[in-house]
Parts: sequence; structure tokens; C-alpha cells
Amino acid sequence: MSRLAIALFETARPHNLGAAVRLCACFDLELHLIEPLGFPLSDRRIRQTALDYGGFIELRRHLDAHSFFDWAAAGGRRVVLLDTRAAVAYHRVRYRSDDVLLLGNERYGVPAAFHQRAQLAVRIPLAPGRRSLNLVVAGAIVAAEAMRQLSTMDALSGPPLREEQRAE
Repeated sequence: MSRLAIALFETARPHNLGAAVRLCACFDLELHLIEPLGFPLSDRRIRQTALDYGGFIELRRHLDAHSFFDWAAAGGRRVVLLDTRAAVAYHRVRYRSDDVLLLGNERYGVPAAFHQRAQLAVRIPLAPGRRSLNLVVAGAIVAAEAMRQLSTMDALSGPPLREEQRAE
């Protein structure tokens, strides 16, 4: 069975990959890397940021964007593009358990053709005059909303809280 995933398109910063590894490990998400990356996968900054979480993730590498989109289509996976210029706010859509949240490159986002290939594009509303969030932070925000909708966050939280432990 497919589960929620995050895909990084040609990420250029190793610390972002490390942060994505930790995010996916802690939220039990798949992680997809669309190559080429802007650094070798052996970069020590990945290990420093990811700590010892690498063993907890399902990592899949795609040679390029074409192979990624072909893989998604073959598996019936919906690609949800996070884009600062998307018309739809992320919290206004219904997520599916097989969604793949696609995050663009830190410098240039994604090519225009991705907008035709992705089934959905969403944005995170920001205060006026602010351009964007860090890509892994953006991925975490949208992943958390998707998990809330899908009730998968409850499975991560352990036993239910006693009444006196609940927030009011």
C-alpha cells in the first residue's frame, strides 16, 4: 500500500536533504529524490542534519523528472506540487494517502512543465511581502495537514492522553 511521500527536485543543499530525512523518518513518510542533486550523497552535512534517522526511511532515487513522473503515473500516485504561485491554498484541498508532495529546487523551483504533469498545485499563504519558506519547512506544514486529514498523525502519537493531559 502506498503512503504519503515527499519528493525533492534537484535539491542543491545537503542540509535540506538531511532535514527531509529526519522529517520523513519522524512522520513515517516515503522520501523521493529527483536527480541530479547539487552535492554528493556522501556529504557529511547530510549525516549531521539527519543524525541517525536514515535507517528509518524508505528512500527512492529517480534519475530525472521524467522517470519520477512516469513512476508516479504507473503507480497511480497523485503528485501535489508545492509552489508559491499556486492558486489553491494547501489547507483548502483534500489529501489522499498516496499523494507525493513535490518540493522544488531551492534556487529556481521547478520547470514550467511540472505544472502540467502535477495533478494539483498548492501554496502556503504567507504574510504580505514574504517570498517563501524553507522547502523542508513547507513540506512539513503540508504533510502535517495531509496527515491530520488522513488521521495518520494519531498513529504516531502513542496511547491516548488522559483527560487531565489534554490541551484546552
